[in-house]
Amino acid sequence: MKNKSTGTTGKRFVQYALYYKKMIILALFMLAISVAAELAGPFIAKTIIDDHIVGIETPWVEVAEEDDDTVPYNGELYKREEYVGEGDSLTGDTVRVLQVGMGFYFLNENPPFIDGTREVNGNMMTITQGEDTYTTNVTQLSTQEVVAFFAPEMKRIVGWMVIYFGLLIFASFFQYGQRFYLQKAANRIIYKMRNDVFQHLSRLPVRYFDNLPAGKVVSRVTNDTEAIRELYVQVLANFFSSIVTMIGIFIALFLLEPTLAAMCLVLIPILLIWIKVYRSFASKYNHVIRSKVSEINAMVNESIQGMPIIQAFRRENSTKVEFEEMNEEHFKFQNKMLSLNALTSHNLTWVLRNLVFVGLIWYFGGATLGVGTVVTVGVLYAFVDYINRLFEPINGIVNQLANLELALVAGERVFELMEVDGTEVHDEKTKRIEGNVAFENVTFGYKAEEPVLHNISFAANKGETVALIGHTGSGKSSILNLLFRFYDPQVGCITIDGENLANIPRQTAREHMGIVLQDPYLFTGTILSNITLNDPRISRERAEEALRAVGGDQVLQHAEKGLDEPVVEKGSTLSAGQRQLISFARALAFDPAILILDEATSNIDTETESIIQHAMDVLKEGRTTFVIAHRLSTIREADQILVLDRGQIVERGSHENLMQAKGKYFAMYQLQKGEATKRVEAKTS
Repeated sequence: MKNKSTGTTGKRFVQYALYYKKMIILALFMLAISVAAELAGPFIAKTIIDDHIVGIETPWVEVAEEDDDTVPYNGELYKREEYVGEGDSLTGDTVRVLQVGMGFYFLNENPPFIDGTREVNGNMMTITQGEDTYTTNVTQLSTQEVVAFFAPEMKRIVGWMVIYFGLLIFASFFQYGQRFYLQKAANRIIYKMRNDVFQHLSRLPVRYFDNLPAGKVVSRVTNDTEAIRELYVQVLANFFSSIVTMIGIFIALFLLEPTLAAMCLVLIPILLIWIKVYRSFASKYNHVIRSKVSEINAMVNESIQGMPIIQAFRRENSTKVEFEEMNEEHFKFQNKMLSLNALTSHNLTWVLRNLVFVGLIWYFGGATLGVGTVVTVGVLYAFVDYINRLFEPINGIVNQLANLELALVAGERVFELMEVDGTEVHDEKTKRIEGNVAFENVTFGYKAEEPVLHNISFAANKGETVALIGHTGSGKSSILNLLFRFYDPQVGCITIDGENLANIPRQTAREHMGIVLQDPYLFTGTILSNITLNDPRISRERAEEALRAVGGDQVLQHAEKGLDEPVVEKGSTLSAGQRQLISFARALAFDPAILILDEATSNIDTETESIIQHAMDVLKEGRTTFVIAHRLSTIREADQILVLDRGQIVERGSHENLMQAKGKYFAMYQLQKGEATKRVEAKTS
């Protein structure tokens, strides 16, 4: 299951990368060029060593005319055989300049072989190659004479060094370009991913958030996407760079020495096995780590919101203990990841590097040197340089495994959220509905096997006010949740103007509905933005008119900047009455055909209740209104009162009819009236 999930996650990463494939391809192209330019260094060094430093041991010939490549010695002019052109006149035999130890010796002849061991006794040099021996007269060159023989090579060495320096500058531009474009693509990918995740959240059904703390959702949108960003910025860049570099190095190694290069290929399966073993442990650890990060975020978010309760009930210590348990678990698995990374990062490259150099010493030392040199000094230097360079990308891959696994786990969590079925947002507009609502034999449960509403049927005509009352858990809020299509009934149907609500897109139906909650939610912004919700259709004048119409003058009186007065999160600096008036103004400004008032006066003091009651009367005018109220005195004028008990309508009718029936409504009303009378008497006594 894990492999399948990882494969799916990898495909989703690729899909997002394909949105910016041109930019990524450009970055990889620039990467390949920069790597190729950098890898030219050892080849240039090999050329300098073999062709120009050790190259003076190649045959020299005596020539008649002097030029930039000739060397004067003992009254004669000598030129390296490979520098001789068509216009040069040869006047003597081929000679050699050979090095033994720190000295250079002139041979007035061309030995049949020069590879092997060399010894000098007086003016005699002996060259031994296997069982063959050659002895010849030599003359040791002075320092000035050695410099003279090297003089034709210096300009060529300087030329190669200039070329190498130019390649480094050339590579640096492309290195900058590939990093710039790769990181730019990564930032755009994460930008799009975060937008997609946030937009998907708004499409998720309310049911999804019932059992998922807000902190965990926030963690997926912020922390997890940031971990994914590292995949594209660091992991992708390092992996591509390392792979391209390794390919380039192996090509160079095969060009230099195919046998040893083939032996070095054993590093690849070792690396793949190591990665597989690492991921088997890292995946398990990272799943726990990311899960604990989400839980910590959720607890911090919940603690901040509930801090008044925590402090009021002296639960600081117990909350601290609970947090420390989560933090301890997170710390434990972080340490496991730390140990795993320490074990598998530099240790791997150190062990592999030593094994390769042991093989290198064995191959060149035991198999070739002393039996007849198969490779030149330049090839040996270049090979060692490439081997050293080979472990840089290997180390880069190994060191990024932690970020890779972290990104894969984070990606699983993000894509798991995005795979939850959501509701498509429909922007099409419809003409204003009349507001005739009917529930027909509706049965509903938040869990299908545990219904909270049983066979509910009633009708509300345009402009009527329907009040829903009942004890806690009787099903009042569930009816309104169904009307707003936060949930759909398991049995029966709900119609608006005769059309089944299930056939109307959720956003289209909600466009003609307004809601005022018991605890109104205000967003960070201003009073104006909380009334208009930044909808361009609602002007500033319309918002102010709506606020004044619901009796919100007191809100404006206490606001120095009027409608532009800042509002902090949840409107915590405003009183309950002020927040409620702003929510009433919001509902009025949007001019809904169906209005829902969910216990809108339950948290309001008696003095403010009259203002709120007036606001409710203004709001209800000409609209089909559903009211949930605990204070029965506020619904006496309702056209229809539905009394619910355990998910069923047990009584219905007007206030007068229900009072005459002397049933549940009568008992509840009398009870509240008696309590109100006692409160008044207590105040006057």
